Amino acid sequence: MPHIRLLAAGLLALALSAGPTLAREALSLPGAADATPSAAPADKTVAVATGIAAVGRIGPAALSLPDPRLGAVWPAPVRHDRAWIDRQPVASGDDDWRCLAEALYFEARGESVAGQFAVAEVILNRRDMDSYPDTVCGVVRQGGRKGCQFSFTCDGRADRIRERDAFARAGKIARLMLDGAPRALTEGATHFHATSVRPSWSRRFDQTAKIGTHLFYRQPIRISSR
Repeated sequence: MPHIRLLAAGLLALALSAGPTLAREALSLPGAADATPSAAPADKTVAVATGIAAVGRIGPAALSLPDPRLGAVWPAPVRHDRAWIDRQPVASGDDDWRCLAEALYFEARGESVAGQFAVAEVILNRRDMDSYPDTVCGVVRQGGRKGCQFSFTCDGRADRIRERDAFARAGKIARLMLDGAPRALTEGATHFHATSVRPSWSRRFDQTAKIGTHLFYRQPIRISSR
């Protein structure tokens, strides 16, 4: 049937002009690989259009392919559970990654994965505020009149990584957070403490979350009168 072959050729040419991703999918368009008009489309397909002309239907698998016209595909949702974290690739990074991973290891490795993500939120929230250092390492190592902000940096103990699996997990969490994973657990918290203590600032700040043995608080933002 010449008219069907002509239609298929036209569809493929249009897909090639639309971009490489769509061109790959044109091979599975109804009528492009065979001339059976009754072929059923895949479940949960979505219509794809170039300009105003619909050129075919793409199955769910195609949605995971990057499209140079649309930018990178959104990553999979982050899950705050150990099994999901353990399936992620081994992480590495620069000094800020190392500082964040060590902070999670020494301050929160006994907490759940969600608890470690929450501590990472605090550190990154501070980094993004004008009143704190603008690097992760600066935040983690910051001192003050009453001692260090994070106790492991000045408790007099050697900071040795003894639990390799726990550090690998902390490193993965650090990598995800530095790469822009959502800060969805603590509502912008800037402070936390263990439930076994009650620092003076905890009476002045709003508590935003309780995760494991840690309570989280948000420091009020000071607005200059100038």
